[in-house]
Amino acid sequence: MEKLREKLLNILPTLRALGQWVLLAGLAGGACGLAGAAFTWCVAQATALRGAHPWLLFCMPLAGLAIVWSYRAAGMENDSGTNQIIASVRGGERPPVRLAPLIFFGSVLTHLTGGSAGREGAALQIGGSISAGIGRLLRLGDRNTNTIIQCGMAGLFSALFGTPVTATVFAMEVVNVGHFRYAALFPCLLSALVANAIPRALGLPAEAYRLSGLPELGVVPMLRCGALAVLAALVSILFCVLMHEAGHLYKKYIPNQYVRSLAGAALVIVLTPIEGSGDYNGAGGHIIELAVEGQVHVPWAFALKMLFTALTLGAGFRGGEIVPTLFIGSTFGCAAAPLLGLDPAFGAAVSMVALFCGVVNCPMASMFLAIELFGGGGLLFFALACALSFLVSGRYSLYSSQNIVYSKLEARLNDQYQQEGPTCSER
Repeated sequence: MEKLREKLLNILPTLRALGQWVLLAGLAGGACGLAGAAFTWCVAQATALRGAHPWLLFCMPLAGLAIVWSYRAAGMENDSGTNQIIASVRGGERPPVRLAPLIFFGSVLTHLTGGSAGREGAALQIGGSISAGIGRLLRLGDRNTNTIIQCGMAGLFSALFGTPVTATVFAMEVVNVGHFRYAALFPCLLSALVANAIPRALGLPAEAYRLSGLPELGVVPMLRCGALAVLAALVSILFCVLMHEAGHLYKKYIPNQYVRSLAGAALVIVLTPIEGSGDYNGAGGHIIELAVEGQVHVPWAFALKMLFTALTLGAGFRGGEIVPTLFIGSTFGCAAAPLLGLDPAFGAAVSMVALFCGVVNCPMASMFLAIELFGGGGLLFFALACALSFLVSGRYSLYSSQNIVYSKLEARLNDQYQQEGPTCSER
């Protein structure tokens, strides 16, 4: 009886921690699920309204001024977006709750007026700020606050995309690439599952695509898939450089934030009729669907999307980078695959996942993304593509606050990380 009592006492801390995270992660997931459902609906309505009234494109300068003013009025004119959320997980400055309505409002305005942006990057900021607010309200310690911020990131990502496993692994992997804190696994997964259930219950569909053109497993198809992944990784480097440099150039030559937003809006307004189709305004989800079906309007669609996205987000408009990344990857793969002897639809799927891996440096999350979006039929091809893209993309990243713990070229711990915990450089 004494031994049994001792064993029961030993498991009490585990049971206490389990109960704590069931409540905390469930609360974060519920809040993020409701916010994600509202955000998804508002962005969809804004996109539909812009489609019905193309003249809203000319309201983009007003939207830019409103976004800059709102951030200044809230004292967040120097907000670094998703980078702040990633840095906060390592115990830095906590994101304020007011960030959530700001990025919500700014992203909807960007989509309404034709700016090229996505949703998931904004979701990470909304989820991180909401969950950080929960942490402050409940007076959690630093370590538990870090975990609940990851729960918020996973929850909003899952609510928008409908990929709870990807969201869980991404929230754990994106902060310190190569270093998983497994204590966050259950809380993040529970938050993602709860958050995912709410939009689905409200009738908002999850993202999913049909994989077609899958080749027979063999040496030649694997080599062709590997070549496409390497090309996608090179495009991911180009996209990262373009995104960082666009922001730097805007700030260098147009220091005033209001004028900067007007200049960015003017460039998008001028380029839209020159391009002609309007496919590169907004998120472009319909183009992704066409690409994974094997259709692409022009071979250089990926380059145009990179340009429109860099001009929009670099000027201070709000939104995410993930859906534009999927747009770029799918259209590039659809155009490049036939040159390598692959089916364009299959090439779009492989390149989409590989390019996502290249810009976020999250190979495990990318593999899960492939499974949750396309099923497990082509897992070996997707795994190869993610592994190669992760290797070839080097230290480039969309997120300058991201930390790559281990060298990609050798099994060596980053010396600086061991001493200081550095962030990923903007190259």
